[in-house]
Order: sequence, then structure tokens, then C-alpha cells
Amino acid sequence: MTKFETLKEIISNRRSTKPAALNGRKIDDTVIGELLQLANWAPTHARTEPWRFVVYSHAALHAFCAAHAELYQKYTPEDKFTQAKFESIKHNGDKASHIVVVYMHRQAIAKIPVIEEIAAVAAAIQNILLGAEALDIAVLWSTGGMTHHPSMKQYLGLGEEDIVMGLLYMGYSDEPHQKGTRAVPVEAKVQWKGEFK
Repeated sequence: MTKFETLKEIISNRRSTKPAALNGRKIDDTVIGELLQLANWAPTHARTEPWRFVVYSHAALHAFCAAHAELYQKYTPEDKFTQAKFESIKHNGDKASHIVVVYMHRQAIAKIPVIEEIAAVAAAIQNILLGAEALDIAVLWSTGGMTHHPSMKQYLGLGEEDIVMGLLYMGYSDEPHQKGTRAVPVEAKVQWKGEFK
């Protein structure tokens, strides 16, 4: 298999796995470290390298989930609050090995447009997702709960212009991969300009 064929297989087979489908088996911390090394090779304009990670495991993971649920309860209007969502947030990490909070750290001298910094962090996350797929590690890139709420930034001690990009629930799953589909074929999303044979 060529490098391209290997990469194509990894990309096309990658799937999101909900935390409830994880089996509780732990990932070695060194493997998480290797995935973060992959993230660190994402493209970055002017080498700002704006990606940052907060890694939770063991007791800290469960404490984070409890705190996340408390933020939801505290800052959600009563008419929008549901006990089911509170319990879901609180227990999302029950069978996860690690939760990695990924955020974009804005430079003090903000020369690079923020959209480029966000794109760089998204690319770093994709590197993690593809590395995890190659290692048969299940991941959900979640933006649910209070991920984008100011209270999460405050909880994490982030700067005013930093942006939480998501929570990565990571572990192993016994469930088989689902077949992938795209809603619209790529041909409908591309315009070719010029002369082609």
C-alpha cells in the first residue's frame, strides 16, 4: 500500500464515537502525548502555533465532567435546563480514558487574523483524529454543553480572546465502524477552471 493509499484509508475510515460507546479501557498517557505531537505539526501562519491542550484523566476527568455539569446548571435558564442533559454532561466521561480540551490561544500582539488561528487549531485537532484512527482509538470532537459559553473559558482560566474549540472524548470502543456517507458528492462541490484533459 502506498503512503497515499494508507492516508486515504485512515481519512475515509475515521468516525466520531459517542462517549456512551466507549468501553472504559485506558489509553497509555504516552500515546496521548504522541497524538499531541502530531497536533503540534499542524500548519500555522507565522508559526504562531495557537493550539493549546488541557488533558484530563482518572479522577481529574470525572471532576471536570462534574464541574462542566455544574456550569450547565448554573448558567442555563430554568426554562432551557433539562435534568437529562445535566446527567449526560456529568456522565459523558464515565467510560472515557481521557478528555482533551482544545483551545485557540490568541497572541498578545494579534498580527494574524483570528480566522487563520482558528483554522490552525482545527487542523491540529484533525491531526489528533487521524492519528487516533490509525491507532484504533475512538474519539468524539464535542462542542456540546458549555464548550462555547464564557463560563468554560473562566473555568479554564483562559484569556478574553482565547476560544475553546472543543472537548475530545477519547478511549476505546468495541463497536464496529459505521460505513461513511457524504450528503453531497464532491463533484457537486467543485468548480474546475482552465483547460483539462
